[in-house]
Amino acid sequence: MTFKRASGVLLHPTSLPGPYGIGDIGPAAFEWVNFLASAGCSIWQVLPLGPTGYGDSPYQCFSAFAGNPYLVSPVSLLAEKLLDPADLAEIPTFSAEKVDYGTVIPYKLELLNRAYQHFKKSRSKKLHQAFADFQEAEASWLPDFVLFMALKEHFGGGPWVDWPEPYRQRQPQALAEFGQEHAVAVERQAFRQFVFFRQWGRLREYAHQKGIVIVGDAPIFVAHDSADVWAHPELFFMNADGKPSVVAGVPPDYFSATGQLWGNPLYNWEVHAKDGYAWWLSRFKGVLALVDLVRLDHFRGFAAYWQIPGEAETAIDGAWVPGPGKAFLKEMKAGLGDFTTPLHTGLPIIAEDLGVITADVEDMRVSYDLPGMKIMVFAFDDDASNVFLPHNYTCDYVVYTGTHDNDTVLGWYQRVPDKERDFARRYLARDGRDISWDLIRTAWGSVAVWAIAPLQDLLSLDNAARMNYPGSLGGNWTWRMPSEATNEFLRSRLYETNLLYGRLSEKLKAVLAEKPAEEK
Repeated sequence: MTFKRASGVLLHPTSLPGPYGIGDIGPAAFEWVNFLASAGCSIWQVLPLGPTGYGDSPYQCFSAFAGNPYLVSPVSLLAEKLLDPADLAEIPTFSAEKVDYGTVIPYKLELLNRAYQHFKKSRSKKLHQAFADFQEAEASWLPDFVLFMALKEHFGGGPWVDWPEPYRQRQPQALAEFGQEHAVAVERQAFRQFVFFRQWGRLREYAHQKGIVIVGDAPIFVAHDSADVWAHPELFFMNADGKPSVVAGVPPDYFSATGQLWGNPLYNWEVHAKDGYAWWLSRFKGVLALVDLVRLDHFRGFAAYWQIPGEAETAIDGAWVPGPGKAFLKEMKAGLGDFTTPLHTGLPIIAEDLGVITADVEDMRVSYDLPGMKIMVFAFDDDASNVFLPHNYTCDYVVYTGTHDNDTVLGWYQRVPDKERDFARRYLARDGRDISWDLIRTAWGSVAVWAIAPLQDLLSLDNAARMNYPGSLGGNWTWRMPSEATNEFLRSRLYETNLLYGRLSEKLKAVLAEKPAEEK
């Protein structure tokens, strides 16, 4: 195992506090990094950072390579003179508790448009050169993406499959003429990416200075309404009309009699294999330009995936189809090599190996030394043989109290039957009055190499703070942390837990070693 024992917190940037309706990567993000470092944590885990589309989900993005412009910080734009104080003089009254995307999105886009106008008037040769350098460095994906977004804007936000045929089928002359006629709209999209990558790069560098490793997230599938599918339909199973012939999902199970119909187009793995999975390799390199490690979502889908007819209304009539298996990981290993951070050396991947895991999935994970995942709120509905109970772990796992798709710990405890609560209390040897921290301490004390909790669990919040209900439409991805959440009480409690269970960050250990005894 090439990972070092450590701990961290799961918090998406949209959940950070601030006056602009949505968390961003400005001052509050830097303060968050300071909190993690002072509490002895080494890991900040985020959700996918791409531009969100349908349902505001970070797992349904317009691109697997682009950044989310709604995360751009107005304060940082002001500092770079890309906004004037007058541009921020009138801020709508936004909720501090929830993101209202319907009001936030037009407000943030208007600020970004003003920033673009300031940029065009700027005489800063350094800034303009940086923009040119950015476009050159991201030339493998940026031109397709900005043209896609400009077209989407032009056609009122509609999906590309409904565009006029010349644009839907990417006829070269039609695209060239559109690019010329709408050059400002295209460049404006590129500018939004420029400022996102510029701000995120500074935040990531600061996190590294503080000893914080950032864990990102890569959904196995991409959205149908994305620049990726529009620009590379040959990589997916598609009909001539641009609609998927088969789509992704999961079969019926205990939780759903009809399964889950995700609707994402499925990869034509034979086509990917012919060029050594080049698109996937580019995708990983793009994600790893933003984060240090990647949680690879639905890892079992690389062994076998549930294939559903494109016209199906439920996931019932699907079939298991073999995935690319070890051949895929072999090419990723060859193309990426070993990454090194203060916490690990090797392939920078955490395998999201949840659900019904077959022997071939486990063989893939173990063969490439990838840590899997354990979820504490799944541990108490059975008996001592439950694989999510800490005494059944091995060190090659990352343990979570829960994830963005689960109940919070308190929400789980309030929801489950008495039998499950009783087993949890007996196992933990606690009365359940502080159940969130009972599970946090148990996770931190386990042999799992990394232990991570959503901030909601550190704050002992119930399901009103839950991030996502899979399969439900609306109301997800909106939770925001209170501005006073990262107080001294929480910091000292988390620090003490890291200290007691051997997860204190090496960076903080070094800082403490340099201080006189009376300052420690």
